Amino acid sequence: MQSLNLLKSIADAKPNLRKSEQKVADYVLENPSDVIHMRIVDLASEANVSEPTVVRFCRALNYDGFQDFKLTLAQGLASNANFEQFSLNSKDTVSEFKQKIFDSTVGNMMRVREELDANTLEDAIDAIASTNRLELYGFGASAPVCNDAQHKFHRLKIAASAYSDPHMQMISATTLTERDVVIAISQTGRTKDLLHAVKLVKDAGVTVITLCPSNTPLSDLASIAIHIDLEEDKDLSTLMSSRVVHLVVIDVLAVGVAMKLGPGLLDHLKTIKRSLKSLRQNDKRLPLRKPEV
Repeated sequence: MQSLNLLKSIADAKPNLRKSEQKVADYVLENPSDVIHMRIVDLASEANVSEPTVVRFCRALNYDGFQDFKLTLAQGLASNANFEQFSLNSKDTVSEFKQKIFDSTVGNMMRVREELDANTLEDAIDAIASTNRLELYGFGASAPVCNDAQHKFHRLKIAASAYSDPHMQMISATTLTERDVVIAISQTGRTKDLLHAVKLVKDAGVTVITLCPSNTPLSDLASIAIHIDLEEDKDLSTLMSSRVVHLVVIDVLAVGVAMKLGPGLLDHLKTIKRSLKSLRQNDKRLPLRKPEV
């Protein structure tokens, strides 16, 4: 079990624990920094349970015992100490909220990195690498992610198109076949127009890859569901670290597709690089003119 996910794993496992073990879970979730300094007798006393209950709690989470559990908890807190979710204060200076935003984004990136399933990513890479057409659907802040993905996959000789307009998504959905792939991107997994479009392509037998939170209507429709689970303030519209995480996951998929397509793709990428060179300004600086006397 990854250390960064331990507290989340405890919260997820809590409903399936015995009532006495839930008391231990509650205390650990509320006082993780204190628990790493406790003996088993101390935790049992604070949680009002017996020492064997603490041991059963640890084993229910697949740890050998309290020391093994405590070590993982300590490692998780140490690695995640500076990357917790934040709240803005009206008195924050630019330096302070800059630090908060960067730390929170880095923390979210690390959490998602640990949670991403390699087999699911591999299935998505295989589907994209062998598709006839790749269509990308997303609204709002997800639309730029779709555009970025279109650019990356188009460079890899994948016929990719991105749509953020519901009408264009409907038209796209009615023209796709079983040989095609749709990547649907959403920060909530609950956008009605997106769900409608995805249902249409699913009915046509199209492979649907989703980048969205787990246990949402969109993830339930997926052929291949890539779960992006983040805790962030949805009211802070400019602080959408999920958008950054989505971009990085697209990078992972693009690199995987490039590796899947093999060395022959390198010549194509070199050709693109040469063709783009003419669009860039020469780095040579113009000589300075001597001032007139």
